[in-house]
Amino acid sequence: MPPREACGVVGVSLQGRGAAPYLFRGLRALQHRGQESAGIATTSHGTLFHRKGMGLVHEIFSQELLDTLRGTVGIGHVRYSTTGSSDLENAQPIVVKVHDADAAIAHNGDIVNFDRIRRRLQAQGVELLGNADTETMAQTIVLEYGRTRDLEAAIRRACTEIVGGYAVVFLVGNRVYAFRDPMGIRPLVFGTVEGGVAVASESVALDLMGGKVVRDVAPGELLVLEKGQLLRTSTIPNSGERAHCMFEWVYFSRPDSMVETQPVYDVRYRIGQRLAKESPAEADLVVPVPDSARPQALGFAEGSGIPYAEALIKNRFVERTFILPDQHRRESEVRVKLHPVPGLLKGRRVVLLDDSIVRGTTLREIVQMVRGAGAVRVDVRIGCPPIRAPCYFGIDMKERKELVAFGREEDEIARVVGADSVRYISLDGLITSIGLPGEDLCLGCLTGQYPVEVPEERHRFQKTLAEF
Repeated sequence: MPPREACGVVGVSLQGRGAAPYLFRGLRALQHRGQESAGIATTSHGTLFHRKGMGLVHEIFSQELLDTLRGTVGIGHVRYSTTGSSDLENAQPIVVKVHDADAAIAHNGDIVNFDRIRRRLQAQGVELLGNADTETMAQTIVLEYGRTRDLEAAIRRACTEIVGGYAVVFLVGNRVYAFRDPMGIRPLVFGTVEGGVAVASESVALDLMGGKVVRDVAPGELLVLEKGQLLRTSTIPNSGERAHCMFEWVYFSRPDSMVETQPVYDVRYRIGQRLAKESPAEADLVVPVPDSARPQALGFAEGSGIPYAEALIKNRFVERTFILPDQHRRESEVRVKLHPVPGLLKGRRVVLLDDSIVRGTTLREIVQMVRGAGAVRVDVRIGCPPIRAPCYFGIDMKERKELVAFGREEDEIARVVGADSVRYISLDGLITSIGLPGEDLCLGCLTGQYPVEVPEERHRFQKTLAEF
């Protein structure tokens, strides 16, 4: 069962065109990154217009509502909560005051030292309205701005205090400030659209806004967008180390996106090919768990010579099960979400391809479904190494005890999910498939070694117990 990710963000600055329709299309393209809530904020002549709601983008924003969001500059957000409860109060963008003017901020990721910063803000008399780390980040910037009266400097100074993975869009006046954490854990891309410029969590959002990707926002880079142009850039102090989240390629990003110049579809296809070499199986069919494991299954079929079959059909009007807010609903919705093709699995030996396993409960339901349709053997192949450690940077995997691979080897995991065998791609196989150096990736949930200091966890470059 794949993990759920925090959010998706988009920001636009245009000349002579309303921002809201572009933001709406961008958020529709990013809907897979969060299905709890969505919001849009725009500005026109110094007035902030702001709407948000619980649910899917198209359910919240009618044409009538979009027409009320005036202005040529704005930001948008889709959310799944990782820090902060799931309610409208914590839906984004969040409105804050910057020198008596309304501003709005939206962010993707998690702040590791959220509690410490929150306590420091409260000790300095800052009133926090919700319990989301986005508001904490915004108020940290506002506090720094009160000292410097230079918003770009305030953002850079605040980011030296904030530890974690984040991609942020901050709407202040007629400008969008877009910035990314210094290690590039969370993704952000910059591009052009008709009449202006835009940023988004994934390249596909720019594509579906009718735009074109120019480049990835560099780790630790701050972009200022104004009057349809990239006004200037600056750099948040950083060590030069990189830690791009490997899950963007494994699961989060759409297969038609590019992440750090690597096509997501191609990476997933190579994962499947590598799996076929590392963990072959004697089988009659290669079957993907739709949708995100399709490229992996096609790669496995090509690498193994075993026929590929779409033997599980997805109901496209059902939410992503991992993004549902509780485990009971996730399990009960699996059989509504997926249904086997009658007769295709009967009497067959099946290789079932999935992108990742977190808790294992959804995969267990799927294996039972495949067996119930008549499969005589089910060998599971996973396009991600075992997840044995928490994520602290925007993925809802906070405790080791909930992870099916924690303390278990492959044969025991196979018994838990009801498969004849479970095999994962190797760590080296994953890194090679992504096509970036391993030291440029965040692999913390796989190795238990993290790219930034996390309390009671090991840093990825620690060499001795004395450093632990």
